[in-house]
Amino acid sequence: MSQSPLAPTAAQLQERLQSVLQPSALEVIDESALHSGHAGANDSGLGTHFRVRVTSHLFTGKAPVARHRLVYDALQDFLDQGLHALAIEAKVPPAN
Repeated sequence: MSQSPLAPTAAQLQERLQSVLQPSALEVIDESALHSGHAGANDSGLGTHFRVRVTSHLFTGKAPVARHRLVYDALQDFLDQGLHALAIEAKVPPAN
């Protein structure tokens, strides 16, 4: 199966989130194959549905909705290119 030329990869999302959010922990998982046949899925089974687990000091003092907004803002151009769904787990680092 080939990936759509516009569909993002987990590595691209990870690179962007690393750069923008400076996370202490980051995991990006392409779950597109689990959503085959669902709205927004493409024929390749890649690049449409992702799970992001991110811990960043930039989330400190922010409500969960504001944390999610930071993730969405960082990935907006990927959303414009075919990224259909994000499951976001955005956490604050533990206090020292």
